[in-house]
Amino acid sequence: MNRRYNSNLIRLAVNADDFGYTTDVNDGIVEAHRHGILTSTTLMANGDAFDHAVRLAGETPTLDIGCHLTLIGGEALTGGRLPGGFVPLFQALASKKLSPYEEFAAQVRKIRAAGIQPTHLDTHKHTHLLPPVLKAVAQVAREFGIKWVRRPFDFEPSGRPGATRFVAALLMRTQWGRFERTLAGCRITDRFMGFALTGQIGPADLEQALRRVPEGFTEFMCHPGFCRDELKAANTRLKESRQRELDALLSPGVRRVVEERGIVLTGFS
Repeated sequence: MNRRYNSNLIRLAVNADDFGYTTDVNDGIVEAHRHGILTSTTLMANGDAFDHAVRLAGETPTLDIGCHLTLIGGEALTGGRLPGGFVPLFQALASKKLSPYEEFAAQVRKIRAAGIQPTHLDTHKHTHLLPPVLKAVAQVAREFGIKWVRRPFDFEPSGRPGATRFVAALLMRTQWGRFERTLAGCRITDRFMGFALTGQIGPADLEQALRRVPEGFTEFMCHPGFCRDELKAANTRLKESRQRELDALLSPGVRRVVEERGIVLTGFS
């Protein structure tokens, strides 16, 4: 199986992470798909609003849905709670108190049991940059026949990202060789965008990013949502920024750039 999908067309999957996190996020994702340029999303099996997301998925058959595999935050489907951050995650992995494969497999099984056949995989907070987590993602992808896995390396981390995320994006790209070897047999997009701009995307930023998308198949990661009471009370730094990203995905100016450049909006199925 070819790992990459190459074409002289500009193909773009606009993927929203965190489907199932809160109902505000779920509603925003569906709104961005129905009335904007969003093509796909990834579902958190341990999200508080999982059932709500599944209901919306059933009402929105054109929305391409994958798995947002989670090792940080919330309840573990294999029992107990997941680590609350990267340091506790490192400790749990080192002590073997947490099996990424077992937890990920349980999350995929829950999504499939809800009637959703996931088309792609990514991880919450890009934990599959860690070697043991990436190995588990690859194993789950092959076992459950899920062809596409996110390549979390910005092809051009520019725009106006914060300095920390810009440097992180550059460092992440040094891991590409190991990443590609581990995912041999899986499919990956030609390019990925969105990490360095997380929390910074407004209509003008999205227009600028879309003007840089090259030929081939690119995934653009985003985090839209309605900034209402439930999201405001949630344990996340992405609150008002989700509303800005939703506004950007719905923007007529963004739609014009897509049409002017002949960008083909697509999912992973």
